[in-house]
Amino acid sequence: MPYVTDPTAPRIAVVGATGVVGTTLLQLIQDRGFRYRDLHLVASARSAGREITVEGRTYRVHNLDGFDFSSVDVAFFSAGGSVSTTWVPKAVAQGALVIDNTSAFRMDPDTPLVVPQVNSHELDARPVSGIIANPNCSTIPLVRLLKPVEERWGIRQAVVSTYQAASGAGYSGIDELRAAARSVLEDPESPGVSETFSPSLGFDVIPRIDRLLDDGFTFEEQKMLQESRKILGLPHLDVTTTCVRVPVVNSHSEAAWVECHNPVDRAELVELLAGQTEVTVHDRETVGAFPTPRTAGDPNQVHVGRVRVAGHNPRGFWMWIVADNVRIGAALNALQIAEVLTERGVL
Repeated sequence: MPYVTDPTAPRIAVVGATGVVGTTLLQLIQDRGFRYRDLHLVASARSAGREITVEGRTYRVHNLDGFDFSSVDVAFFSAGGSVSTTWVPKAVAQGALVIDNTSAFRMDPDTPLVVPQVNSHELDARPVSGIIANPNCSTIPLVRLLKPVEERWGIRQAVVSTYQAASGAGYSGIDELRAAARSVLEDPESPGVSETFSPSLGFDVIPRIDRLLDDGFTFEEQKMLQESRKILGLPHLDVTTTCVRVPVVNSHSEAAWVECHNPVDRAELVELLAGQTEVTVHDRETVGAFPTPRTAGDPNQVHVGRVRVAGHNPRGFWMWIVADNVRIGAALNALQIAEVLTERGVL
């Protein structure tokens, strides 16, 4: 059972406990048996007072405004960048180690940006900043696959197109997609519902996620470049992306072209990818097989298919990637960080 009276188990807080990542994190804590001796659920004033049951115990959601983190060992923040910018330093000052799921501190040189399957050495000691950053939901599955490729063949460049689900914008994104789809089905000429997404996501795709930068790229696309370099420890790695929002409820997909320094053998590549922790290669047995957001299977795995080495350029290959953005890309990665910290005695 996750809840224990062991005084060595951490006291945890989940900030954003009523959001899609927060509720998934709470479920994963139960499913994976992450031991804790105290649990605090924290959210905005709008959700404060709600009651949530975890492992058969009922907890009242605290208002973040005024919450005291001095009784917390580790705080998971999943309430948005502006909330983290304001409250994470306060939580750290009160003694909590923060695992932050926003972009607020990812590029801070004193804050490690961690995917445990890639750079767990960053978790050997408590960071100077008191913060460990969780990467972007599309960066996480990508770097988990790029690391072994870099070690075997070296990477010259990666060109990636992402196809990102509505859940990337939380419950509001999911609800709006469903409403927009109904609206267009009822009236094909309808502009649809468009508050979270613009234009409406119902039966459409939007080739822009996050704010537009001066160079024409978006912040989401910039994040994938900067974060991949930092996590892999390759400051000059060439990664360029186009991030697209698609009318899918959950799970992001990516089409990745990777050009290596040396020729790649497809059979060896497939076995290399399949040998990674929590990775399923769908065309290992049947060439051309692929996962989709609805059919991939285990949401705690990174799913890969359509692995193709280019005949005209044997140093380059394509792969199709599907990963649950709420789990792999957020809650599960954060919890796995905490699991490693606990195993190593940092918490």
